[in-house]
Amino acid sequence: MASGPQIAGPRRPRMLVTGFGPFPGVPENPTEALVGALACEPGFAGRAVFRFEVLPVEYEAVRPRLAMLGREFSPDIVVHFGVSARAVGFTLERIARNEIAAAKPDNRGALPVGGPICARAGDFSSTLPLDAIHEALTARGLPVAWSDDAGGYLCNFLFYLSRSAECPGFAPPMCGFIHVPPLEAEILTFDDLKAGAIAIIETCARVWSQTAVSG
Repeated sequence: MASGPQIAGPRRPRMLVTGFGPFPGVPENPTEALVGALACEPGFAGRAVFRFEVLPVEYEAVRPRLAMLGREFSPDIVVHFGVSARAVGFTLERIARNEIAAAKPDNRGALPVGGPICARAGDFSSTLPLDAIHEALTARGLPVAWSDDAGGYLCNFLFYLSRSAECPGFAPPMCGFIHVPPLEAEILTFDDLKAGAIAIIETCARVWSQTAVSG
């Protein structure tokens, strides 16, 4: 007896996960090591098509790097990680602000004049499933907090440009930024950091798949 037609399930999303390298005052950025560890994680197989990137802490590099990633990878989901001395756990950034307010230069010594990142544009909200991420981290006993201020440095700059569609070809429908504390703050161990990042990635992939099915 001939079998009926096969119904294909939703395609796997393309997920970009980034961290930053070191920068003035932070000689060892935990998100650089985190991205390296996640790239070697075997448990992600089948959840998404992944790309892991460590980004330079340079204002001039952000736009061309995002445009390149848009052309080469065209991500559906983007999770940016960065480090902040103010973070008291996994800090879920809700708002990308259209503002440069850095008080220190980047790795090339550039310190842009304060003001809007993009003319004639407002702020943008994260499109990551933040409530589900908060629930997943809490269920694992990991510290998690909310924030409406991603700072005035490269973290907010990257977050804003990722959400603004200012970089041709880079317009992920699910995108956001998450800060973590430095390891020396002893709030999170590296194992905690990795476990939380895995929970975040798995949550994003799950919500994407559920949305694709229901849509």
